[in-house]
Amino acid sequence: MNTEQLIQSLSRDVRSVPRHAVAKRIGLGIAAGCVVAMLLVTVTLGVRPDLRVAMHGFSFWMKWTYTISLGLGAVYGISRLARPAPGSLGGLWLLAAPVLVLAGIGVGELARTPSSDWLAMWLGRSWMVCPWLVLALAAPIFAGLLWSFRKLAPTHLRAAGAVSGLGAGAWAATIYCVHCPEVSAIFVLTWYSLGILLAAGTGALLGPRLLRW
Repeated sequence: MNTEQLIQSLSRDVRSVPRHAVAKRIGLGIAAGCVVAMLLVTVTLGVRPDLRVAMHGFSFWMKWTYTISLGLGAVYGISRLARPAPGSLGGLWLLAAPVLVLAGIGVGELARTPSSDWLAMWLGRSWMVCPWLVLALAAPIFAGLLWSFRKLAPTHLRAAGAVSGLGAGAWAATIYCVHCPEVSAIFVLTWYSLGILLAAGTGALLGPRLLRW
């Protein structure tokens, strides 16, 4: 039997993979985790009572634009790293764009605010708990991504874990927005980002252990 015959023999009964199977599985894992995270926010933290009013303001959409941008960028990286040969991940550099935009908004806020109020603007009322709440809410989303990876074939396990943690943190921060009353861009840039980075770091540590196949 030559090589071509061997390949044909091995692939004879292999079913074709449905189109967009990877994207659908990753999306399902994220969606399931987000549902759990939203339930946790609703039951344990509570939705801010002025949410309808807040959704008409700039600060709410500033936060959502930032976290959703990071989440979508992470999904791009996750979908690439879910394959044995991920190819170039150069597109992940675009994640710097929302960070720079939010930093610019933060600088503008500081310029319009007396320096005596800068510390209060930066710390808000919840800086001590915000990163940890984002990290906690990222856990079910990260678990959903682990489920997604069970039928995929990542080979760069630490990178896949890090980007999965980044995505879980970003989508967790998006959900956390429905509870968080903070309005400062510099607060979001610091403490939301810290929570997201903690999730990414946790994913990098756990990736080689949990994503091995």
